[in-house]
Amino acid sequence: MKPLKVLHIVRHAKSSWDYSDVADIDRSLKSKGIKNAYEISRKLKLKNLVPEKIISSPADRALHTAVIFARVFGYSPGNLLISEILYETATEKVLELIKDTGDEYNSLMIFGHNPDVTALTNHFIKTPIDNVPTSGTVTLKFNSPSWKTIDRKNLEGHTFHFPNKEE
Repeated sequence: MKPLKVLHIVRHAKSSWDYSDVADIDRSLKSKGIKNAYEISRKLKLKNLVPEKIISSPADRALHTAVIFARVFGYSPGNLLISEILYETATEKVLELIKDTGDEYNSLMIFGHNPDVTALTNHFIKTPIDNVPTSGTVTLKFNSPSWKTIDRKNLEGHTFHFPNKEE
C-alpha cells in the first residue's frame, strides 16, 4: 500500500552571526544559506516532493528559507503559515502541531531549528542521526490515513536531502 502521509522536516538555511546586537529571532540568512535553500528545494521539486501545506517558525532565517522553497515550488508565499510552536519548543509540542494538521492534506512541510529538527527526525526513524544540517530536509513517508496516527510503527521510509549530499 502506498504511504498516505508525507512529512518534510526542514532545518532553516545557514544563518549569520555577524551582528551581535540582533535578537536571535531576527538573524538573517548568509548567502551560502540562500544558495543551499535553492539547491535543496529544486531537488525536491524535481522529485515531485512538493508539499500541500507549509508551516514555518516565525524566526527570520526559517521564514526566509520557507519563502525560498515556496517560490521554487510555485507555492504562493501568502499561503505560508507561521507558528510560534516551531521556534524554541519541545518536540512534543511540534508533534501536536503536526498531528493537528487536517487530513485533507497528504503532505506537510515544516521549517524549524536545531536541536528540535534533529530530535523530531530521531523520534520517527529507527537509526538516530547526530544532526540535520542547515537547509537539510528529511522526508518521512507514513502508511497512515491520518496525521493523528503517524508514528515510527507506520513509517514506510525516509530520505535525507542534505546540501551537496543525497542519501
